[in-house]
Amino acid sequence: MKRSSFQVSGFKLQDSMSGHSKWSTIKRKKGAADVQKGKVFGKISRMISIAIKEKGLLPELNPGLRLALEKAKEANMPSENVQRIMKKWSGGGGEKIETVQFEGYGPGGVAVIIDAITDSRNRTSQEIRHLLSDHGGNLASPGSVTWMFERCGRIVVPLTGTSFEAIEALAIEGGAHDVQQEDGAAVIITKPDELFHIKTFFEGKGIVPERAELDYTPKNTVTVANPHAQKQVEAFLDALDDNDDVQDIYSNVSFVS
Repeated sequence: MKRSSFQVSGFKLQDSMSGHSKWSTIKRKKGAADVQKGKVFGKISRMISIAIKEKGLLPELNPGLRLALEKAKEANMPSENVQRIMKKWSGGGGEKIETVQFEGYGPGGVAVIIDAITDSRNRTSQEIRHLLSDHGGNLASPGSVTWMFERCGRIVVPLTGTSFEAIEALAIEGGAHDVQQEDGAAVIITKPDELFHIKTFFEGKGIVPERAELDYTPKNTVTVANPHAQKQVEAFLDALDDNDDVQDIYSNVSFVS
């Protein structure tokens, strides 16, 4: 189960029917709304900036930028904020930033993939290493965790005014890889490079997805049922999410209530 880490309001702990648990989906509500919104806008700003830096200012030629702009729209980020970022990069300015991915393990052997955008790789690496260590985990070597996951596209369609069977039929027609029912929504799984194509297909059928994003889904999950162990994993994932450089967190944890 996955929801973008740019979601302004959090969600209570719940079990995922798919077994997938990206921490932003199950993150508890915390902090004042305006503070949380500021964090969200900051993450989106970095996402827009790195997308422009890597592949330019044209959304039609830059899938990463298209995705970032959709995130900005979902979060109700003011258009002037977005325009200011675009203007800064159109002049060849902008901060020196880069994407970096970390792999590691948390409490109970829970595996995590952490995507970050940073202006200091060394600083962020040290912070992530300390966060993992402080919560009984450890940083892993590149590739030692990602093999447990599959890269995919994920489209979420609320089941409001339509049935899961209807969405499932359209997903098959549109060439989706899989479709699942989760928490009152249909989740369409696509190949990474077909995400926007299938999203556009649904929109052409008059169905506007709630979200469309790239994802890592675990091949197998680690079930955490003990309440104390759940709190440990929650605290660990909360701490990662609170780091300003962290954009997305993917985990193979499955909580059982």
